[in-house]
Amino acid sequence: MSMNNKQRWMGGVVLLGGGVLLAALLLKGNEEIEQDKTQAQIEHPSAQTESKPKLAQPAQDSEMVSLQPMAVDIETEKRLLEEQRHAREKAVAEQEALAADFLKMQQQAEAAAARKAAEEYAAINAHRNAAQESSDNIPPELIEDDKAKAQRLAEEKRKLEEKRKAEAEKKAAEDKRKTEASNKVAEEKRKAEAEKKAAEDKRKAEAEKKAAEDKRKAEAEKKAAEDKRKAEAEKKAAEDKRKAEAEKKAAEDKRKAEAESKAAEDKRKAEEAAKKKADAEKARELLENGEKNWMVQVALAANQANADAVVSKLRAKGYKVTTSPTSKGIRIMVGPSKDRESADAARKKIAADDSLNMKSAWVIDWVPLDQR
Repeated sequence: MSMNNKQRWMGGVVLLGGGVLLAALLLKGNEEIEQDKTQAQIEHPSAQTESKPKLAQPAQDSEMVSLQPMAVDIETEKRLLEEQRHAREKAVAEQEALAADFLKMQQQAEAAAARKAAEEYAAINAHRNAAQESSDNIPPELIEDDKAKAQRLAEEKRKLEEKRKAEAEKKAAEDKRKTEASNKVAEEKRKAEAEKKAAEDKRKAEAEKKAAEDKRKAEAEKKAAEDKRKAEAEKKAAEDKRKAEAEKKAAEDKRKAEAESKAAEDKRKAEEAAKKKADAEKARELLENGEKNWMVQVALAANQANADAVVSKLRAKGYKVTTSPTSKGIRIMVGPSKDRESADAARKKIAADDSLNMKSAWVIDWVPLDQR
């Protein structure tokens, strides 16, 4: 193998290793972001998380994805998720910075290797030019037959194939680990969703049970209120009926009492009328056939006070005065006289007395009540 080819092979190996390392760093950063996203999707916004948030760590081959506790409330959950997002962005930024630094170092190493290879190539060319001047002075390392070259190339191809297979196996193992982690995350998510659905179904069942219980209570209360209303209506109807019957009985009693009172009044009036008629008949009989008393009726007073005033004036003159109540007033009479002539003489004397002012006096034949 020539020195120039050796330097080129070393530079390619350095480039290949740097590319693999850079790809691994980027892949690990993306894997952390995907795991954080998956974990954030699993967590419920209203669930509780730990009071101190933890930065997401890269998943190892032997580690499984674990769920974090939920937060106390939505605002705390939002704040913790925001802090985790900033931490992930910071970690990704640090990884990108490290990758950039490594790329810069790789570029510097490649430049140094290229520069050294150029120097060695120049030295080899100079040495080769000097050796060409004397064919006896050719270095043995520059002489390589076809068989050795074929063996070298086969060895390099075998190593490259082994390296490719190792990388493929590593990638397959990494893919398997990722698949298992994804499956576990999906399983955990499915279990969490199943538990959430079971809790939701339980909550709904309890809510439906409570709603049914509330409906039953409401219906029972409504029925009780309806029964109470009916009982009160029946009680009121019975009370109204009792009052109506009582009023009807009172009206009937009143009507009967009024009828009895009217009958009694009619009987009394009839008796009074009969008595008056009998008295009138008796008076007429006495007037026609009995002993008569002649009186001078001087006035008919409207009330007792006027009658008393007239009586006082007559008695002051020495007259004998008699009063008798009638339906039209109080009759005031002077007498009695033994005959009509004596009564008429008394009437004339009373009418002639201007102080008495009784010029309308007249003579009547009168029977006392005790003699009627």
